[in-house]
Amino acid sequence: QVQLVERGGGKMQVGGSLRLSCTPSGRVFNAEIWAWFRQAPGKEREFVASISWTYGHLWYTNSVKGRFTISRSSAENTLYLQMDSLRPEDTGVYFCAAGAPTLAATQDQFLVWGQGTQVTVSS
Repeated sequence: QVQLVERGGGKMQVGGSLRLSCTPSGRVFNAEIWAWFRQAPGKEREFVASISWTYGHLWYTNSVKGRFTISRSSAENTLYLQMDSLRPEDTGVYFCAAGAPTLAATQDQFLVWGQGTQVTVSS
């Protein structure tokens, strides 16, 4: 079974930057839409950003617009999330997901998930 592997999490001070990456262990079929989600301590997992692999269309949650950038590299078969101007409320476990039909898909529409990587932002 294909798995997604996230890398790049860690600890950062407010205003700093981190870049997350997500690479599948094999080929993910019907995986046009890829996305990042996050789960803060004691809260439900929430959508962060999504991208259409072929056309590069983007979708962000309002709280990260202008600070985070989702991108993909077909050559590297890797999904990225560049996170700038980090805030304490960005703290959480970040998950990548693939295989949904639309940019605004709900979590249950994604076919494949990663295990998550921890991001901690301190003031």
